[in-house]
Amino acid sequence: MVAVAAGRRAGAVGAGGRRRAGCGDQSQAQQRLLAVAVAARFAEAGPPQTAEASAGGCCVELLECLLGALGVSVTAVAPAPAQYRWAVRSIRRRRPRGASAEGRRAGAEPPAPGRIAGNGASASAAASLYTMQGKKGVNQDAMVVWENFGSKDDTVFCGVFDGHGPNGHLVAKRVRDLLPVKLSANLGRNGIATGGTTPHMVEDTDASLEKEENDEPPEFFPALRASFLRAFYVMDRDLKLHRNIDCAFSGTTAVTVIKQGQNLIIGNLGDSRAVLGTRDEENHLVAVQLTVDLKPSIPSEAERIRQRRGRIFSLPDEPDVARVWLPTFNSPGLAMARSFGDFCLKNYGIISMPDVSYHRITEKDEFVVLATDGVWDVLSNGEVVSIISKAPSQVSAAQFLVESAQRAWRIRYPTSKTDDCAAVCLFLNTEAASTSSSSGTKDLTNIEASSSKHSLTVKSSTAVPANLVTALVEDEEWSVLDSVSGPVTLPILPKPTSVVKESTKD
Repeated sequence: MVAVAAGRRAGAVGAGGRRRAGCGDQSQAQQRLLAVAVAARFAEAGPPQTAEASAGGCCVELLECLLGALGVSVTAVAPAPAQYRWAVRSIRRRRPRGASAEGRRAGAEPPAPGRIAGNGASASAAASLYTMQGKKGVNQDAMVVWENFGSKDDTVFCGVFDGHGPNGHLVAKRVRDLLPVKLSANLGRNGIATGGTTPHMVEDTDASLEKEENDEPPEFFPALRASFLRAFYVMDRDLKLHRNIDCAFSGTTAVTVIKQGQNLIIGNLGDSRAVLGTRDEENHLVAVQLTVDLKPSIPSEAERIRQRRGRIFSLPDEPDVARVWLPTFNSPGLAMARSFGDFCLKNYGIISMPDVSYHRITEKDEFVVLATDGVWDVLSNGEVVSIISKAPSQVSAAQFLVESAQRAWRIRYPTSKTDDCAAVCLFLNTEAASTSSSSGTKDLTNIEASSSKHSLTVKSSTAVPANLVTALVEDEEWSVLDSVSGPVTLPILPKPTSVVKESTKD
């Protein structure tokens, strides 16, 4: 067809009367048609069959010279894509596997160095993490530990996320994967947690060190807080724009900690909790709560929700659990005041702004525990700290805690479904051995939850029963305490209006 098209063009030129072809012209036209036929045959033949022809690569150039001498354009003989399509296909066939973008997307992405999001421990054994599925369905808890965070050797990121709602497990995993990246980008924008030496995070003078030991925020804290606020805002917007995850009635909590040198920056959203295990003046191990459980029962949170027409009341079977409801519907009954997702309530007081705080690490501080409410619903702060101190090793500390919490669920609430549990244990002094506590049982009776300057929770004045801790650790029997309130659960279906009593108290 290439030859026919070129012949038609030659005939059109002769029929136009622009020149009269004599005997010589007829011979020249025949030569052109012969060259066109040879070129068309060469284009249909495909790639050279011998190495010599392939290496020479001059056949096409000779034809171009021949056709140029005869006054026939190469483009008139055959379009370039049709001429060299076989060459393009051969180049693609020789391309190494995985060279295309599709191949790279199809293959597994290389894991980020220092990041672990499953059961186990970090490479340096400074942090351990563990999660266990409950009896309510799919495990909606997620966790992550990222060493060398922001390309700094002395920086560790830890996070625990508790999903809720139909797609809570998807929301928790997405926040687990993206929030550290967004946070690192915002910290780097402010000159914090990036590669190289950070001038704001160097060791301070003795005067400023004494000031920071009292947990008074340092000068660089406003920039840190701004980075956390921006990262959490961008993360929540990402969930809102996500096409494959419906977050209208689904969301997740988030409690995150960044340790850089002797600095701890804590960002909290929801009712997950961070607790510090430290020594008091008498060398007793005590628990200091670093975060506030952001629930609707807090007066400031309740005021914001009611100002935006959200309703707060408890169900008759759970009078101690305040929940957030839509203005005109008894749904969804969210048991927290801040969260990622839950966009059906974002116009009625639920926000995604984290509560950011700071703590200066001292030589008395031993570890930080991040856990979901599946742990805190059945174990107090003091019990968690004492269980961690009895762990066989730092690597298995998180697993030891989660298994103890699961046993506590079976002991305290034998008729209730066990909730999902997830915990991250970050040890602050990796050189000290933490295989067991030298204080023994007598120290456990003195453990109490101290409230930090930042926390709004009330200090617990009740001591931890030593035999309860022993029962949880050694899986022994323990009688159910009559004074224990029921666990926090999210109702599957809203109760009718007739059985719901709205509370007028904050």
